Amino acid sequence: MKTLIQSDVPGATLFRRGKVRDVYEAGGDRLVLVASDRLSAFDVVFPTPIPDKGRVLTQLSNFWFGRLASIVPNHLIETELAKFPPVFRGQNAPALDGRAVLVKRCERIDIECVARGYISGSAWTEYKALGTVAGETLPKGLLESAKLDAPIFTPATKAESGHDENISRRRLATVVGSELARDLERVTLALYNAAHDYALTRGLILADTKFEFGFHDGQLTLIDEALTPDSSRYWDATKYKAGSTPPSYDKQYVRDFVTKAGWNKEPPAPELPPDVVAGTTQRYREAYEKIVGKPL
Repeated sequence: MKTLIQSDVPGATLFRRGKVRDVYEAGGDRLVLVASDRLSAFDVVFPTPIPDKGRVLTQLSNFWFGRLASIVPNHLIETELAKFPPVFRGQNAPALDGRAVLVKRCERIDIECVARGYISGSAWTEYKALGTVAGETLPKGLLESAKLDAPIFTPATKAESGHDENISRRRLATVVGSELARDLERVTLALYNAAHDYALTRGLILADTKFEFGFHDGQLTLIDEALTPDSSRYWDATKYKAGSTPPSYDKQYVRDFVTKAGWNKEPPAPELPPDVVAGTTQRYREAYEKIVGKPL
């Protein structure tokens, strides 16, 4: 399978390159987002691309944007390349097909809005050490992967380089203001609850996820991506058991491999072997197929 490590659109103006997405100007207050096959873990970009990853991210996000639009507006304008500005069509179309979207340019809020319904990953690490998650005290005696009594909101600062930092809800209010902090928490948890309930009908547990928001014409708007294996932890519901980590359909597979291999989680990231690349592609594609109900 062909991979796209970095897009190149002759004639288009590059706005920025993120860890995974390349963003182009598209005239007016519009942008084109192109999801590459780059993979980041522990906030570091790996040198090894994951085939089909960008297409999974784009098309799964599009599915969720449509399904959750009644909760909060999102930035999506168009998914069909034929309706994009001319520079993104023609000879550029094959590389962009299935992985590019035309979106509204929004004023980004530099906060990762994380919802957790189960305790795992970095939340479990903090809980074991301190009995807290993002500075908030949780009940004693929880097991790894345990379902929480109610989903919790655990925001984090968004770093352009280096590692994101979990922050308390109180600190969030000092950063963005009390009213916006309340809105971000309310919308994040509403999105999580709706997605969690739907995923269960597809045989998956949505353990946790993160969202990004911005403002468009003064209105809070969901941006970037939504509920992909990059930003979410999906478990096989039939094999879930508190006290252990269920099989997952996300990049935890890569995190586990590089941690076991002894990587210190600092740049540069190591090359991934072919079996890990193939296993990651398989998990991403399976997540898409289970959630959407058809192959990519």
